Amino acid sequence: MNDEMRERLRRTRRVTTPWSEDGTRGLGGTRLDELLDRWANGYDWDVHERRIDEFPWVTVRAGDTDLRVIHQRSTDPGAPVVVLLHGWPDSVLRFERVLPLLADMHVVVPALPGFPFAAPLTVPGMSANRIAEIVAQALEELGYSRYTVSGGDIGGTVAELIAAEHPDRVAALHLTNIAPQHAFSADPAELAPDAAAYLARCAQWFRTEGGYIAEQSTRPNTLAVALGDSPAGLAAWIVEKLESWSDESAFTPDELLTWVTAYWVTGTIGTSFATYVEPVALPDRIDTPTVLSVFAHDTKPEPRSYAEVFLNVCDYLEHPVGGHFSAWEQPEIYVDDLRRAVELGG
Repeated sequence: MNDEMRERLRRTRRVTTPWSEDGTRGLGGTRLDELLDRWANGYDWDVHERRIDEFPWVTVRAGDTDLRVIHQRSTDPGAPVVVLLHGWPDSVLRFERVLPLLADMHVVVPALPGFPFAAPLTVPGMSANRIAEIVAQALEELGYSRYTVSGGDIGGTVAELIAAEHPDRVAALHLTNIAPQHAFSADPAELAPDAAAYLARCAQWFRTEGGYIAEQSTRPNTLAVALGDSPAGLAAWIVEKLESWSDESAFTPDELLTWVTAYWVTGTIGTSFATYVEPVALPDRIDTPTVLSVFAHDTKPEPRSYAEVFLNVCDYLEHPVGGHFSAWEQPEIYVDDLRRAVELGG
């Protein structure tokens, strides 16, 4: 990590509010100070950068776009193929802990356009639909015509879209949440009681927790300046989500800082907002066999009755541990559920 970065951190102007230690109002001031002090005075990005560079990276041309992917090949040429799709505010690092558990499969982990470690994003229009087509084209270039797609958050939405557009290629889906945009077309009067109640809980969640979505989707330029110029601001924005959306003790301080530093050194916080800004078009229903993994500490875990309106849910697996970043938090459970999806796809 360069001297300029450390100097910025050491010169951070600490900001206090009347609610600085109220965790319901954002990341607490004491917690942020601890992380910033570690970031400036003890954290070694170079160690983590070398580890990340050692992943089996390849760059695939997909139409007019370069897609960087981690391509972990099995020694068995006929092994199943799985595609792992991350979300926001994370990166391919979400899947770092599951890669060693999938040595018997061909694994493709794209760095989604606009996110850390991806090729630079300079033009508008990078919607989830476009990302889905880029990933599908890249998989074709890699020689894969049949695969299981797994993901959550934005990655889950992209997974659904690939299955919808290429049902002949996607053998099965493994999701940790369904696309939140489905709620726009759902009629509570036509849903099962627990599914209708879920929509009401979602609405309450958006009122109390969804302010970041409103800002990222409507004023990305303004927010990108604040977060892209201030490492303290970037850390506060991202760490709040990483800690509040996960189970207890999911991240050590250095792990949090690595996920944040990935955004800082690649300068991608602004471009990571693209899928919030660009509209997405979802089908009414997707018939691909689907395994839905529900982790107790995720942000908005869906009941089966709601998911079944939009997806062909063959397995609904509830877990009392884990949160939004389940592949990182509970890699063994995540892989067990993924393997169930691979079995479903034949």
